[in-house]
Amino acid sequence: MDARFIATAFATAFTIIDPIGMIPLTIGSTARFTSQRRNQIVDQAVLVAAGIILFMGALGRVILAYLGITLPAFTIAGGVLLFLIAIDMLFARPTGAKRTEAEEKEAAEGENPAVFPLAVPMIAGPGTIATVLLLLNFAHGDRANVIIVVAAYAVALFVTWLCMRGSSLLLRVIGKTGIHVITRLLGIILAALAVQFVLNGLGQTPLLHH
Repeated sequence: MDARFIATAFATAFTIIDPIGMIPLTIGSTARFTSQRRNQIVDQAVLVAAGIILFMGALGRVILAYLGITLPAFTIAGGVLLFLIAIDMLFARPTGAKRTEAEEKEAAEGENPAVFPLAVPMIAGPGTIATVLLLLNFAHGDRANVIIVVAAYAVALFVTWLCMRGSSLLLRVIGKTGIHVITRLLGIILAALAVQFVLNGLGQTPLLHH
């Protein structure tokens, strides 16, 4: 079992989903609901996100092949996207790769924030889908590596569920400053991973093998 791949899978899953960063977003999206209803929304959001991640993990490569997109191209594009997200995390800016102002306005007007914006695009957004496909590409069809990717996202989603369920308590314990500090640390890790993804993608292109 490749220890480096395990570390990459878990680091990628946790940094892109960002369980700690979901705390204030959960509070903001569910502030007007009762505690029981808030828990139901969190449960539904995580389940929907898990379903989307599983679906894209299973059929993502087929979709890419149908569109004529090579895996090196997707790896490079995914790395660039993750780097942009990392920059937003480092500067504590809302990232357009997860949500836009129009989406936030639409979500505020909705009755159930579980599917939108919590599940999509906050948990299972473009960045998350990209990293799932990237990691499965690096797995090279090896069953053990595929299981590692599944386990990494399963654990990340479980931790996200715990953070969202205990969002009010956790926010009081670590405070907004603590959340910002952790988000910035995750942003540094994600930036490094993004650069590595781009380098890996460039290394797989035929142009560099002539």
